[in-house]
Amino acid sequence: MNAPLELIRLLRPKQWVKSLFVFVGLLFGHAWGDASVVWRVFAAAGGFALVSSCVYILNDIADREADRRHPVKRNRPLARGSVSLNAAVVLALVAGTAGGVLGYYASPLVAMLLALYGLMNIAYTLGLKRVVILDVFIIAAGFMLRLLAGTSGVGIPPSQWLLLCGLMLTLFLGFVKRRAELGNEDDDKTGQRKVLRDYSAALLDPMITVTAACIVMSYSLYTLSVDTIAKHGTSMLMLTVPFVIYGVFRYLFLLHQHSQGEDPASEALQDPHLVITLLAWLAVTLWLIAR
Repeated sequence: MNAPLELIRLLRPKQWVKSLFVFVGLLFGHAWGDASVVWRVFAAAGGFALVSSCVYILNDIADREADRRHPVKRNRPLARGSVSLNAAVVLALVAGTAGGVLGYYASPLVAMLLALYGLMNIAYTLGLKRVVILDVFIIAAGFMLRLLAGTSGVGIPPSQWLLLCGLMLTLFLGFVKRRAELGNEDDDKTGQRKVLRDYSAALLDPMITVTAACIVMSYSLYTLSVDTIAKHGTSMLMLTVPFVIYGVFRYLFLLHQHSQGEDPASEALQDPHLVITLLAWLAVTLWLIAR
């Protein structure tokens, strides 16, 4: 019990990829040349990674009995008993405290955003996760707090268009997650998430369509914005739009043809098409704005 590898699994390090949202401001704010800002962005990303691990542990503690009845989640360390409850509590406290320290190093504002993120997720675990539609907005809010930490939190003015695009992207991922969970549930819907009883394919599919269209539209308008062209010194950022469109369409293909999307952080990185698209988008973006 409490083997090091099981404690690491409890932290869910695969989910730390979500902290990449913190680096968006560094990329589009042309701040990579300021070592102080770079270090603070890394600290903010680390703070969100550790505080999110604390949140995941608390969620696993609260759901450990229900997880034991789930065909997949029963393999989580707490559910199968490979980590004790006391060890999980201590690990959550250590992760949360370390994340808070990193956040305060980044800036007091980042520390406040981390505290808000933690409180919001505690409320989510205690009951808001069972409130239809609001549950997805809370998931999206967690990503938006990461974006704000990597922009306003370290002194980088955020683009309104980019924030809107980030909101649409995170809502899209949240609704796709619920759609994938709905498709993987038993017909009687007695599975893990009670909120799924209030969702249906007829409700989720239009929401996914709307948010997908808004991602493409808001990002396209961002690349064409006068402020964007002036900031980056190029009007060719629109060349990155096809990568965004392909990524969205590929994700929809994985949802409907392969029932994926329940765990965006890991599944997206396991699909070669999405990985290549992301890397190509990043490479072209850097080539355009850093030359």
